[in-house]
Amino acid sequence: MSTRQNTEPAAQIESREDLVAWFRAGESVPADWRIGTEHEKFVFRQDTFEPVGYGGDNGIGALMRGFMKCCGWEPIFEDDNIIALRRAMGEPGANVSLEPGGQFELSGAPLSSVHETAAETDQHLQQCHKAGGPLGLSFMAMGFTPVWTRAMVPRMPKPRYAVMTRYMPKVGTMGLDMMYRTSTIQTNLDFASEADMTEKLRIALALQPVATALFASSPFTDGKPNGFKSMRSEVWRHTDPGRTGMLAFAFEDGMGYGRLVDYALDVPMYFVYRDGKYIDTAGASFRDFMDGKLAGFEGQRPTFDDWADHMTTQFPEVRVKRYMEMRGADGGRAEMINALPAFWAGLLYDGAARAAAWDLVKDWSAEERQGLRDEVPRLALQTPFRKGTVQDLATRVLEIASDGLKARGMQNPAGEDERMFLSPLEEIADSGLTNADRYLEKFHGVWGGRVEPVFAEAAL
Repeated sequence: MSTRQNTEPAAQIESREDLVAWFRAGESVPADWRIGTEHEKFVFRQDTFEPVGYGGDNGIGALMRGFMKCCGWEPIFEDDNIIALRRAMGEPGANVSLEPGGQFELSGAPLSSVHETAAETDQHLQQCHKAGGPLGLSFMAMGFTPVWTRAMVPRMPKPRYAVMTRYMPKVGTMGLDMMYRTSTIQTNLDFASEADMTEKLRIALALQPVATALFASSPFTDGKPNGFKSMRSEVWRHTDPGRTGMLAFAFEDGMGYGRLVDYALDVPMYFVYRDGKYIDTAGASFRDFMDGKLAGFEGQRPTFDDWADHMTTQFPEVRVKRYMEMRGADGGRAEMINALPAFWAGLLYDGAARAAAWDLVKDWSAEERQGLRDEVPRLALQTPFRKGTVQDLATRVLEIASDGLKARGMQNPAGEDERMFLSPLEEIADSGLTNADRYLEKFHGVWGGRVEPVFAEAAL
């Protein structure tokens, strides 16, 4: 999740059209399109497999200080706590932040190719070991904590998370699990125009369950199988229906920036940030804020910073801000981190591939799209769809993505293009076995009914 920093006050929002213009300002020409990769991982103690709290000589705070010492990162504070890191001035715009339960996240810089994002990921993981190793800390990537109960997971000292923790039980049954026990990979992509955004959004929403199936890696809860392949995805189904889901309106006539504005205005607020403090407004209406009627802020109108903050509190399967966020994947090892931007850039950044992807999904009904979303967390690639399965869909989608990456022609010094990063997904689609399936096979086989070996299996 985003980390707020004190900056110069932003301009006040005067009208709904200002918000439409806010989205439009994200447009860029294809030559300037970039790829951003975000990935979370669980931090654990090497000797006990226990989660890691913030404080102490070998806690998350110490890990952040280790990054500063070894690798030149600069701190971002809330109160007296380092809650995020940024690169030194003049270096690429990546940052490191903390999720509610201590999940350690790299929000990567916007880069030109998957080769560059892969190099960024490799550098980050090297730094994780350089800073964490001396503290006895290791890192693993799955979609859901395999053995830690919710009560075991520590809470990070970020005030916005305190607001969310109070509010989540009011609007869903698994919101706290989402906050404290899930981990994800995310890819961020650009759009050229309102029409381009709309087409990409529709394709990405329809195919997000296919990505969820391919990246499924969370079959354990509290030390035993949970009956799902992607528990992370299932948790999101029970988090907060007012800010999650498949955005069915995106497929209706008239879809565009205005519809996104209206949707966002109806998502309940969490907070307002003023003078370095998060003020709890959970459940309140941003429309009331626009009208100067927000309780506690009567007569005040929101700024564009307030709007940007509010946009970070919406969690649909694809989130549109001034770029598009693909949010359907479980956390995974480095090869899976690199595969996600390749998957989506291949589908959406080449015109012919995008047309083929749209041709594949354009006649799917809202009920079919929602059915995929509901069933994939449990069945993954074996989810039935029309006359086949999601495995069949995944095979076709990967063919389209591969064609798109070939057309992009982005090569590394060895002459390899970005298709190389699809290899782990192609293996999964060919075999029908996700990482979740492989973990379950070992649990029932060589692991002898124990889950702890997954810490080594999913280590980064």
